[in-house]
Amino acid sequence: MSRAEPILAYGSGMAFARRGGSLALRSKVSRLLGEGGHSISFEFFPPKDSDAEDALWGALIQLEDFDPSFVSVTYGAGGSTRDRTIDITSSIGRRTSLTTIAHLTCVGSSRAELHEVIDGYSEAGIENVLALRGDPEGGLGVPWVSHPDGLDHAIQLVEMLRERGDFCVGVAAFPEGHPESASLEQDARVLADKQRAGAEFAITQFFFRADDWFGLRDRAEAAGCTMPILPGIMPVTNLAQIKRFSALSGAEFPAALAARFETVADDPAAVRALGVEVATQLCEALLDGGAPGLHFYTLNRSSATREVYRNLMGRPDLERH
Repeated sequence: MSRAEPILAYGSGMAFARRGGSLALRSKVSRLLGEGGHSISFEFFPPKDSDAEDALWGALIQLEDFDPSFVSVTYGAGGSTRDRTIDITSSIGRRTSLTTIAHLTCVGSSRAELHEVIDGYSEAGIENVLALRGDPEGGLGVPWVSHPDGLDHAIQLVEMLRERGDFCVGVAAFPEGHPESASLEQDARVLADKQRAGAEFAITQFFFRADDWFGLRDRAEAAGCTMPILPGIMPVTNLAQIKRFSALSGAEFPAALAARFETVADDPAAVRALGVEVATQLCEALLDGGAPGLHFYTLNRSSATREVYRNLMGRPDLERH
C-alpha cells in the first residue's frame, strides 16, 4: 500500500485522506501480507463517547503517517459494541487510506445474530474480519458457556464467515498457549486447523519474550500451519494497567521484567520510557528472528507506539513504510 497523501480535513470524528483524487480503496489483508517485506499494524477499540472518538481519530491520523499495512477494530463481548465496530471500521475504510479489519466474537450470540453481524459487515464494505471465540462472559477461569444456538469455537466462526461472504479471515494465536489448551502442541494444532478451515493469517495475544513467539512459530509449522503469524506488541506505559491486562488475558508479565519496572514505579515518565525501550528491543528481536511483521495494541493512544516505531526506522526490512 503506497503512502497516503496528507489528511485533507478532520473534525467531529471525520478524517479524510485522498489518493489520486479519490477515496482510498480497501484491500484484502492476505494480499498485503503477501507483498513482501514486513507488515506494521495497529489495533483500536470503538470509542464510548464523542471525546473518546476525537481521541481515536487523532491517534489514527498520527499513525497513518507510518503507512500501516492495516488497522483493526475490536468487538465487545456479546456484541456490546457491534454498531460502533461497524461504524468505526467502515468510516476508517471510507475516510482514510487505511485498510481495516473488524473483529467478531462468538460470545453470547446465536447463529442468527452472527449472520446479521456478518451481513452488516458485508454491506458496510468490510472485507477483513478477525474471527475470535472470545473470553467467557465471567472472565478468565470461568467455564465457557455457549449460546444455546451459538458457536463453541473460533474455527466454526471462520467457517461461517467463509461460507457467508468473500472475507479475508484472520484468527488469534497464543505464544504462551491458550489458557484452555491441554498443551502448547495441542494449541498449535488448533491454529493449523483454523487455517484449514479458511483462516489466512493470525495475530497473537501480547507477550513479552521473543522466545515465546519463536516457539509458537516452530510448533505451528510442525503442525502444518503456514499462514503468517503476526506478533502482538503492547508497550508498557502504566504498570498497574499491564498487570491487570496480564491477569485478564493469561499472558505472563515476567518477574524479571516486572522487577525492572518496579524500580521506577513511582515515576510515570520513567515507566513509560522503559516501556518504549523494552517494546523496541522485543520488536527488534522478533524481526531479526523472522517475524513477518508487528501488530501494536495501541489502547487508542498513539504516542508510545509512534516512539517504538521511530526507534525501528532505518531497518531495511521496514523500508516499505
